[in-house]
Amino acid sequence: MKPEHPATPMTPESTGVGRLPQIWQWCLLAALSLILAALLEMAGIPAGLLMGPMVAGALVGMNGGTIRLPRQFFFCVQVVLAMMIAGSMRPDLFATFSSNWPLFLAVILSVIGVSTLCGWTITRMRILPGTTAIWGSSAGAASTMLLMADAYGADARLVAFMQYLRVVFVAGAATMVAHLWVSGTEAETATRWFAPVAGLPFLATLSVGIVGGFLGKLLRVPAGAFLVPFAIGSALNVTGMLTIELPQWLLALSFALLGWNIGLSFTRSIIAHARRAFLPTLVSIFVLMAFSGALAVLLIKAAGIDPLTAYLATSPGGLDSIAVIAASSDVDLPFVMALQTARLLIITLIGPVLARFVADRV
Repeated sequence: MKPEHPATPMTPESTGVGRLPQIWQWCLLAALSLILAALLEMAGIPAGLLMGPMVAGALVGMNGGTIRLPRQFFFCVQVVLAMMIAGSMRPDLFATFSSNWPLFLAVILSVIGVSTLCGWTITRMRILPGTTAIWGSSAGAASTMLLMADAYGADARLVAFMQYLRVVFVAGAATMVAHLWVSGTEAETATRWFAPVAGLPFLATLSVGIVGGFLGKLLRVPAGAFLVPFAIGSALNVTGMLTIELPQWLLALSFALLGWNIGLSFTRSIIAHARRAFLPTLVSIFVLMAFSGALAVLLIKAAGIDPLTAYLATSPGGLDSIAVIAASSDVDLPFVMALQTARLLIITLIGPVLARFVADRV
C-alpha cells in the first residue's frame, strides 16, 4: 500500500506521525506495542498482548498515523483466533447451554434491548444527527450496522466511532476485572513461546481454518471469517477428528494484530468529528456495561456460573477481543464463547431489523 501525498495543505491526518514514511510508522507502532505489552505482561494483566498493541495503535492513530492493517492480515487473525477457541470446546458445553437456554436467551435479548434504548434516548435528545445513535449503540454486528447506517443516511463515521469506543472500554474493563479476580496465572506461559509444534496437526489446523474462513466470506456469513472456522473446528475437535495445534508465538502475533486493527481506527479526524458525541456515547457505554454486570450476577445466582466467567460471557462485545481476554484468564472459555457467539448471531439476525424499526419511529 503506497502512502498518499496530497497536493492540498496539511490535514490533521498528515501531521505528526503521519509525516513519517509508512515503514517508519510501522516501526514506531511495533516498538510502542512491544514496550506496552511487556509492561502489561510484567504487571500480570490478562491479554496484555492485546491491550498493549491496542493502546499503541490508538496513540499512533490519534497522533496523525496513516497506516492501517490490511484486510488480508485481519482475515488471518480471525482464522487463528477461531481455531484457538475451537480447540477449547467440550461436548458437555451443549448440555449446559441447552438446559439453561431460556435464561441465556433472556440475557442476550436484554442486552440488545438496553443498547437499543440507549440509542433511542440519544437520538430523541438530538445529540447526534438523524438516526446515527441507534446504529452506533448496537451491542455487536458492527459491520452490519455500518452498512445499515449508511443506507439510512446516518453518519457512518460516528457510528464507527461509537462501535469501536464500546469495544475499547469493554475490553479494558474486562481485562482489569480479570486481573483483579485472578493473579499470577500468566507466568508459566512465558516458558512456552517457542515450544515444539506437531507439524501435521498444525498444518491441518491452519488448513481447516483458512478453508472455513474463505467459506464464511463466500457465503457472506456475518463475521464469517471467525464464526465458520470456529464452528467447523469445534465440531472436528469435539468429535476427535482434529487435534488443534497452534504455537504461542502465532497466537501472540494474532493478539497484537487484533489490537492494532482496533487501535488504529481512532484517528484525529474521527476524534474531532465525534467530539460532541463523546460524552453521551460514554454514558451509554457505561450504562450498557453496568447492565451487563447485573446480568452476570443473575447468571451467578441462577446457573451457578463462576463470577469471572459470567462477567466475560455477558460483556457486550467485541467477540474477538473478549475471546482473547477469556483465553488469557482462568475461566470456562467454552461457556464464554457459547454465550458471546449466540449474542452475535441473534443481534445479527434481529439487530438491524430492530434498529430500523426504531429509526422509522424517531
